[in-house]
Amino acid sequence: MRFDEALEAVEQLSVDEQTELVEILRRRLIERRREEILSDIREAEADFEAGRCAPATPDDIVRDIFA
Repeated sequence: MRFDEALEAVEQLSVDEQTELVEILRRRLIERRREEILSDIREAEADFEAGRCAPATPDDIVRDIFA
């Protein structure tokens, strides 16, 4: 289904159904983002344990960014 087709289908729903759909999508997006963050954390922990990175202070990080 194309994006414009999905929008057209949503237009066929009542306002209450559209509101509920928006809330469902919002919750799913939040959950997907949480999963992405968890995956990033696990990857960072594995990198740290493998010695591919080292602890740094915020000042160290800013200094590296602008170096």
